[in-house]
Amino acid sequence: MTDDMKDRLLDAALSHVPFDGWSERTLRAAASDAGVDLALARALYPRGGVDLALAYHARGDAEMAARLASMDLSAMRFRDRIATAVRTRLELADRELVRRGATLFSLPQHAPDGARAIWSTADRIWTALGDTSRDVNWYTKRATLSAVYGATVLYWLGDDSPGHQATWDFLDRRIEGVMQFEKLKTKVRENPLGKALASGPMKVFDRIRAPRLPDNLPGRFPR
Repeated sequence: MTDDMKDRLLDAALSHVPFDGWSERTLRAAASDAGVDLALARALYPRGGVDLALAYHARGDAEMAARLASMDLSAMRFRDRIATAVRTRLELADRELVRRGATLFSLPQHAPDGARAIWSTADRIWTALGDTSRDVNWYTKRATLSAVYGATVLYWLGDDSPGHQATWDFLDRRIEGVMQFEKLKTKVRENPLGKALASGPMKVFDRIRAPRLPDNLPGRFPR
């Protein structure tokens, strides 16, 4: 029941965001449109517009994961799978709503929320693509993809090319850079000096493990 009401409020808010941004004013308007008591609306979205924006972002991530699960990506090169995932995520989003969110999360007090949202998207993509890493690579993969995704979103927001082709070309170039970095990492690991470092001062990284939390906690998604 609570989730249904949160969805109703979010749906009602979307038409107001282009005019009032992700704001308290939007939350009040959404509560009125959805027929939800304002006190209850504030209980469901305690930080008003910020929590509405994060809920919209999380909805997009869930829709992307469902879309990717319905695709057959096995015949693609891995770099093309990543590009497809990022492109799918952006094609599911409304550019004006994302633009308003980017403005909100550029504020210093909300920047950590924005960073966590982008990290969550990167995590959902890697999970959808079957990533099984549990060591330091779990973090480096998500950090790298977060940078690629964040840069691509900013480019997409200003892209007026037909079909956003300039954005997809930009995305391909960014992924090419990541793939070259991964190749360099492999060469370093295979290099005698790299092997010596891995068994010596860098061995501390072997202790780093991906976080493991129960999948049945509220707000978690199954892996």
